[in-house]
Amino acid sequence: MNTDLAIAQAATLRPIGEVAAGLGLGADDLELYGPHKAKVKLAVLDRLRDRPLGKYVVVTAITPTPLGEGKSTTSVGLGQALARIGTRALVTMRQPSLGPVFGIKGGAAGGGHAQLVPMEDLNLHLTGDFHAVTAAHNLCAAYLDNSLYQGNPLGIDPTTVTWRRVLDTNDRALRQTVIGLGAGNGVPRETGFDITAASEVMAILALAADLRDLRARLGRIVVGQTRDRRPVTAEDLKVAGAMAVLLRDALKPTLLQTLENTPALVHAGPFGNIAHGNCSVVADQLGLRLAEIVVTEAGFGADLGAEKFCNIKCRASGLAPDAAVMVATIRALKAHSGRYRIVAGRPLDPTLGDEDVDAVRAGLPNLVRQIANVRAHGIRVVVALNAFPTDTPAEIEAVRAASLVAGADELAVSQVWAEGGAGGEDLARAVVRAADSGSSFRFLYDLDQPIKAKVERIATTIYGAADVRYRPAAEKAITAFERLGYGGLPICVAKTHLSLSDDPKLRGAPEGFTLTVDDVRASVGAGFLYPIAGSMRTMPGLGANPAGEGVDLLPDGTVVGLF
Repeated sequence: MNTDLAIAQAATLRPIGEVAAGLGLGADDLELYGPHKAKVKLAVLDRLRDRPLGKYVVVTAITPTPLGEGKSTTSVGLGQALARIGTRALVTMRQPSLGPVFGIKGGAAGGGHAQLVPMEDLNLHLTGDFHAVTAAHNLCAAYLDNSLYQGNPLGIDPTTVTWRRVLDTNDRALRQTVIGLGAGNGVPRETGFDITAASEVMAILALAADLRDLRARLGRIVVGQTRDRRPVTAEDLKVAGAMAVLLRDALKPTLLQTLENTPALVHAGPFGNIAHGNCSVVADQLGLRLAEIVVTEAGFGADLGAEKFCNIKCRASGLAPDAAVMVATIRALKAHSGRYRIVAGRPLDPTLGDEDVDAVRAGLPNLVRQIANVRAHGIRVVVALNAFPTDTPAEIEAVRAASLVAGADELAVSQVWAEGGAGGEDLARAVVRAADSGSSFRFLYDLDQPIKAKVERIATTIYGAADVRYRPAAEKAITAFERLGYGGLPICVAKTHLSLSDDPKLRGAPEGFTLTVDDVRASVGAGFLYPIAGSMRTMPGLGANPAGEGVDLLPDGTVVGLF
């Protein structure tokens, strides 16, 4: 079979104006970026605000292998399949980060015959939103250091500064840096870089309801404290307005299409392990007024992106999902049996393709737990078994039986990678049935609970932990945040995506472990606290043979080697 890039480059794309017209949008509603992509003006949402909402479906997954289990592919393919069965469908997706594109994982446009196109544009800059986030974030950092240099009029304690710089590249050398060295170059201090997707500005972009909300959230960003322990904000630095100007166009979602011309809105960034990992509130609000059913994707497993979708994003948007799709693969379930060694950046064990029903059954507790995690929020679940040619009927039947016992409405085998929308029609019908049956959505915790109570609710209910241990830095931070009035914010836990626990080596559905919270930080502008559990890197590094080594440009401008 051809590569994803070759399939995408062979596709017949409709002019983006025609795709928009199918949603009832006119030329005046768009800002064109060439023939196949366009920003949708925010005025459209204002105009349609009273229109009834379509059905809302979130796609999540079991705990994946390092290469992922096909959530993006399933999301795109499901959108195509829904269109094939006569539903006016729309997909909302996160924009890929250049870090993974040139690192280990590659692009995030879907795969095979279930992709967003133009695939190269999606994975390489798109309409510049990531650059706008990077610029706005680093402008705040520049103003902060300039304030220190210009006599420190705000009385900032440099040891309390939490605002680092960002870059949309995997670069471990920048994790810890010293700036301001040399005469006249500022106040020397230790700092570092995070990847752009981990920026609070990216989280704000995803959660802001409109330009007014965006501006207010930017002003609330806390960059550090004064010597008498008062918070210092972007508003105090007088930079929030300039940041908002840089993000004015970035708040507009980008309209693309799938290989089968189903519309898709792409907005905000990925990384459900170190961020909330969801597409924007604006994109979903817009999509639900334009389509009969919206398929949105949450990052990594249901313990991460889907939990944050429910308890952070849905609180911000006021929306409630009608159903969830749980993506699973036979290979990942076998990996969760503990009988295979999985190493990030290396090929998976080829024996994962051999029939082994016992290994599948041994890994099923992870699927069972992740179904329970979604059901804990009152949402109906359809399991999408992302099919591989090596899957056998006996293995599939074992997954089906366990899924139904665990509380899933149905299991559908998805062949969208190989067959496009035609391979997802069974899944589409199952999703429609689940969405029409209605869910009883509920949050996992109340905001007025103490910080520790909210963390422990997530840890024990979603992860399976017995208890939570807080290191001194975390204890100190919790005390400070409650004193400052931040205790009523929701929780965005940063932890490994490779395990339900905070230890990436623990496969399956571990129980009885202690979750260790090393630190707690505040994203006041975004509107959440994020405890850090385990060894987390907010700036990834490159492997020995990064994916970018195979990417190149032909003399005619054609991109090659991109996933």
